Amino acid sequence: MDGFESNEGVILVASTNRPDVLDPALLRPGRFDRRVVVPRPDLRGREEILRVHARRIPLAEGVDLAVLARGTPGFTGADLANLVNEAALSAARYNRKTVIMPDLESAKDKVLMGAERRSMIITDEEKRNTAYHEAGHALVAAMMPHSDPLHKVTIIPRGMALGVTMQLPTDDKHTYSRDYLQSRLAVMMGGRIAEELFMQHMTTGAGNDIEQATDLARKMVCEWGMSELGPLTFGKKEEQIFLGREISQHRDFSEDTAIRIDQEVRRLVMDGYDRARKVLTENSDMLHKLAENLLERESLDAEEIRMVLAGQTLPPMELPPPPGGPGEVPTQEILRPEPGRTAPARNPGEHPQPA
Repeated sequence: MDGFESNEGVILVASTNRPDVLDPALLRPGRFDRRVVVPRPDLRGREEILRVHARRIPLAEGVDLAVLARGTPGFTGADLANLVNEAALSAARYNRKTVIMPDLESAKDKVLMGAERRSMIITDEEKRNTAYHEAGHALVAAMMPHSDPLHKVTIIPRGMALGVTMQLPTDDKHTYSRDYLQSRLAVMMGGRIAEELFMQHMTTGAGNDIEQATDLARKMVCEWGMSELGPLTFGKKEEQIFLGREISQHRDFSEDTAIRIDQEVRRLVMDGYDRARKVLTENSDMLHKLAENLLERESLDAEEIRMVLAGQTLPPMELPPPPGGPGEVPTQEILRPEPGRTAPARNPGEHPQPA
């Protein structure tokens, strides 16, 4: 690579997740001349990746990988491989010989939102508060004109969250409009407002929502020029080459500009707050119905949410099939707590929202 020796027939291949921090000497002519960018797979790519990983497992006749690919925008190849593996494990738990579509859907939810923690002890008051919190997110997401479609709402603890509202875009997105981002801010504020209006209190469950909303609004002002300050960027990031991460942010604006930036960030967040409050106030009956159905069923998919908002009655719940095949006696697993161990503690500051 020094340019003085003729090493013919030698091809050097390297990869990195941070091409922006590479030493310029590596990118001189004669060294790494060709750059191949490997982005996240698109719809066609996800379908083909699923077919590759699905060769190792027996699929039932009703499985449609094209439908699954449309419901997994943003997934990487590793995410899709993990999804297929989780679906195979789900089928094995019920002693099925083939993987059916509900196994794949359940695996997708696990990859997207984390594993269910049904053993977590939650009081009735916390469960009701979580139901209204998630119903607030869901109702605002359903009413906002530029918001992503709802995928599922659940109050079953997943990962570090007591409940999750999941939205999935219909297509792969590479850029985002200002209207879309403003709708995102309103959806993030929906949970806190539902607690205030219908539970008459505030909880720490909205902590992550507020953090994400503030960070999004600051990016709209300082990076994307989507505020009244105009098409300007504020703050130059300083990064260490060898650490490959942001270390500090250079302040290249005055004190007066800093005050105006803070005012614009607050204005964007409060605008989303007011829009969400208006939606929930005008549709309080729908919010109560969503919350009551969440308390009864614990999870609602997109079709069930649509039926609730349309005033329709949901069909009776279907119980999951018991483990074991026909004629087999399902084994019962007895869980005993370890000596000196108590129930898992709730992390009040965590309530993640999907991107």
